[in-house]
Amino acid sequence: MPRPPLPPFTRETAIEKVRLAEDGWNSRDAAKVALAYTPDTVWRNRVEFPRGRAEVQAFLTRKWNHELEYRLIKELWAFTGNRIAVRYAYEYHDDSGQWFRAYGNENWEFADDGLMHNRHSSINEQPIAEADRKFHWPLGRRPDDHPGLSDLGL
Repeated sequence: MPRPPLPPFTRETAIEKVRLAEDGWNSRDAAKVALAYTPDTVWRNRVEFPRGRAEVQAFLTRKWNHELEYRLIKELWAFTGNRIAVRYAYEYHDDSGQWFRAYGNENWEFADDGLMHNRHSSINEQPIAEADRKFHWPLGRRPDDHPGLSDLGL
């Protein structure tokens, strides 16, 4: 099944694709999110290299079992043809209650049907105090009126 918007991307369709990806990840539904990737997708995520949907789903399941109350904001950085670059930040806490904010960049390459074939992600994170959190919305999709990364000074 095609997953619009399809490449080649315009600024508007690239922004839409980024928001759809953010919404999917904020659902924390690993099975649903994995369907946004080609069956033979290739990832680099920090030091892990999932290959194919099954490995991506297992990776995301592990991730969201550890990263509790996960909230993510993505922002378009650049695009051309079938590629999109994004920057993002997310907040979560671990099972001891320690909060973290992670900052990252991703490079995406899409197949003609709009499924992501390649995802390369670089991430750094730091512990934060709960009082320093900036992402305050109920779990799930970020509300349209919640500030983005640039608005938050991130």
